[in-house]
Amino acid sequence: MNTKQTLNWGIIGCGDVTEVKSGPAFNNIPNSRLYAIMRRNAEKAADYAMRHGVPVWYSSAHDLINDPEVNAIYIATPPSTHELYTIEALKAGKPVYVEKPMALSAQSCKRMAATAEEYGIKLTVAHYRRAMPYFSKVKELITEIGDLRFVSIRFYQPAFSTVVASSEENWRVDPEISGGGLFHDLAPHHIDLLNWFFGSPTSVNGFSANQSQCSKADNIVSALLTYGTLPVTGTWCFDAPMQEDLCEIVGSRGSIRFAFHGNKITLNKDGKVTDFPFIHSKHVQEPMIAAVVGYFTNEIDTNPCAAEEGIKTMQIIDELTGNKFTF
Repeated sequence: MNTKQTLNWGIIGCGDVTEVKSGPAFNNIPNSRLYAIMRRNAEKAADYAMRHGVPVWYSSAHDLINDPEVNAIYIATPPSTHELYTIEALKAGKPVYVEKPMALSAQSCKRMAATAEEYGIKLTVAHYRRAMPYFSKVKELITEIGDLRFVSIRFYQPAFSTVVASSEENWRVDPEISGGGLFHDLAPHHIDLLNWFFGSPTSVNGFSANQSQCSKADNIVSALLTYGTLPVTGTWCFDAPMQEDLCEIVGSRGSIRFAFHGNKITLNKDGKVTDFPFIHSKHVQEPMIAAVVGYFTNEIDTNPCAAEEGIKTMQIIDELTGNKFTF
């Protein structure tokens, strides 16, 4: 793609995540504009286009993909259609930025990656937290705490919490649509960050269960991952009596504590405690989208999050949850 060519983005699936987190950001970046959107409900598609000043709207993903003016596609539908739309777009010669989790399973992710390779079209996964200054600071601080000893993750919320990952359709707790439950919706961010911080895990062990039977999906997952000699333990509970969000990285000289949905990092180094407060961008995906635009227009060579990273994350999720849902 010519570096001077503007990316005319088409979004497939204009749900809540695109209202503020991502959608408006496409117009804030040089050589990028939000040109078309698609939602199955035509009335909602038209409303989204009107409110966000988008020139073209569709109620058919096929029609958007084949619009000759659209030359880059962002797939923000639930995971059950990620593979279908990604492969159709890649075959149409259009680079794809696909939401996390990349697909319903690692096998599905591999088919997407294989299609990108076969057709020579770029594919990036929206593990956008890699590009957020908050998490870049965490990665930087890891070098400050000496030899790493262990990592602990505690992520709890009450059943059907309206604070994180709520939805009027509640598709996130329908395994046929999401791949599992809220773990499949939220933990891909956490696991991808672990991989970004520490590399590829050398072992993955886990347990998952549907303890309360309040939906079809498992609502607790416990994990033990190892990255060489570094153990990472995690518990994700989505039917807890309290809410908690904490990751602690412990080294020989101190520790780093932060929340995945927080705005402060606490470094304890050699007994001295330092807080690093952050104000996040209104459009939290904007740093990642800027990197994707640079990659798709050949201004930068490195894929901000390659398909192989999405595959790795899904392989870990499949292992932790026993790959109960096969698609």
